[in-house]
Amino acid sequence: MALRFSKMHGSGNDFAVIDSRDGALALSPACIRAMADRNTGIGFDQLLSVEPARDGVSAFYYGIWNADGSPSGQCGNGVRCIAAWLQRAGALAIGETAQIQSPSGPVAVRLVDTQRVTVDMGEPIFEPARIPFEAPNNADRHMLDVHGQALEIGVVSMGNPHAVVVVEDLEAPALARLGPALTAHARFPEGVNAGFVQKLSPQHVRLRVHERGSGWTLACGTGACAAMAVLRRRGEVDAQVRVDLPGGTLEIEWIGPGERLWMTGPATFVYEGEWLGD
Repeated sequence: MALRFSKMHGSGNDFAVIDSRDGALALSPACIRAMADRNTGIGFDQLLSVEPARDGVSAFYYGIWNADGSPSGQCGNGVRCIAAWLQRAGALAIGETAQIQSPSGPVAVRLVDTQRVTVDMGEPIFEPARIPFEAPNNADRHMLDVHGQALEIGVVSMGNPHAVVVVEDLEAPALARLGPALTAHARFPEGVNAGFVQKLSPQHVRLRVHERGSGWTLACGTGACAAMAVLRRRGEVDAQVRVDLPGGTLEIEWIGPGERLWMTGPATFVYEGEWLGD
């Protein structure tokens, strides 16, 4: 059976979006892996579904699966693409704010225009048990041994777990090794997205993210939010920060603890297609 999809990306973080508004999407992890393959499949970082809301309040629900077939709780670039997809489908209007439900809870979205979306990402969560991360206290810095190298990390959840490392050089060869090792570190029982951030000014940073279940990506929306939140909590950046990723730029705004964090960035359609695989 042909399965129709929309290929989309947010700052290079790419997705296949499937219309499942008539019911929940049920695909095996093996099928998702086959679809995600960049040589023999569609090729994407995550698969997204648009489904009926499950909380009785939100307009829609969206599911998220990584390229390895594992489920994800949140995807910042993905939710922007979902909002743009709904606008194109006639379900949301430009300038309208709507609540849609993610696997980790409700999210408010507002379409700035057909290709630009602002998202309420909620309040960053720093408590280790809620990330989850094995640590004795809720500090803004933790030391971690990664393959014999001591790394200072900040940890936060943006609906999914993140470890943030401040570096001087985003092109350092060691990052190719440290990213996957940090993602799989034993002190993160559910794995973690590993973000490496370079501070350019209090209003501007650069970021690379190794995502659990997907590997190195051109952009990670929740990763950009996490990096800004960790640095803002330390007092190292202002309330509005530009985050440059390999695939593009996101704008993050967060006043501080007790407040919600907002992300603005692009959402782009690439093509429509049909998956004909098994």
